[in-house]
Amino acid sequence: MAVYTSITTEELTLLLTDFNLGTLVSYQGIEGGIENTNYFVTLNKDDAIHDYVLTIFEELSLEEMPFFVELGQWLAARNIAVPYAIKDQNGIALKQLKGKPALLQPRFFGADVPATQLKATHCFQIGEALAKFHEAGADFYLTRQAHRGVFWWRRESEAISHLLDAQDSALLKQEVRAFDQLRDAKLNLPMGVIHGDLFHDNALFKDDALVAILDMYNAATAYQLYDLAIVANDWCCNTDCTLDPIREKALLEGYASIRAFTDDEAMAWPVLTRTAAMRFWLSRLIPWLGIAQASRQGGAMKLKDPNQYKQILLSRIKTPAVLR
Repeated sequence: MAVYTSITTEELTLLLTDFNLGTLVSYQGIEGGIENTNYFVTLNKDDAIHDYVLTIFEELSLEEMPFFVELGQWLAARNIAVPYAIKDQNGIALKQLKGKPALLQPRFFGADVPATQLKATHCFQIGEALAKFHEAGADFYLTRQAHRGVFWWRRESEAISHLLDAQDSALLKQEVRAFDQLRDAKLNLPMGVIHGDLFHDNALFKDDALVAILDMYNAATAYQLYDLAIVANDWCCNTDCTLDPIREKALLEGYASIRAFTDDEAMAWPVLTRTAAMRFWLSRLIPWLGIAQASRQGGAMKLKDPNQYKQILLSRIKTPAVLR
């Protein structure tokens, strides 16, 4: 979450007139995060205070938004604790502010667990929740190709090659090829809607109990196991970028308690953990190298050190992951 687009009280009040949710008490920008602008919005209706989150989308176009609007509502209707777009009095959920897509959503109360404080119990719960997310979204009627998926990483790894040393360039290309070879093997890898960005700061806990999963705007149709690999590389990572086997075991057990892994998934797991590391290494490299993202014009890009994910990738190569 971040603030790239500033709004006035008048602009927000005008937006809220479409809803029957009460009068504006206050709003506050939410700092942190990367991709979108977010505000906490507090309203008063019949002398009761209600809290919401307003999200303004900095990268996604209006044409791309129906997938996410429908997905949030679909998952929430199936008791998955995720934000969803609230419909106004005319049944319309997708709005615009400053010419950008915007959604008003319920607010969940809790806090993310800092990376250094993540325990096996957190990892088990997020594994279980992710499997439920996957099962609830398995028959979702819309599909979407990931905007930072296979075609993106093929293109971008070539585009930045001249800016990297020979070793890093070769490593990126090696990992792109490894995923292509996995796809060509035509293994039985269940597909469906994935979260795509379930880092530890995209989950809220209260008293060590999972409250909600946030920020689904990298959701796409892809291998479910790839989604789990993204989670494993973040939630189970030590400060030296090695992987904690205790937390990773808890994560996998939590997931498998809801959906059992296939034999082919066990074969694919070592490669997909590397692919997930490569994808985030590359997405952090691009802005780190000074390559601008024109869609985010309202504020400075928040940089994350790409070396962390390079080291996770090297760790995954040195010690291949084991699913079961």
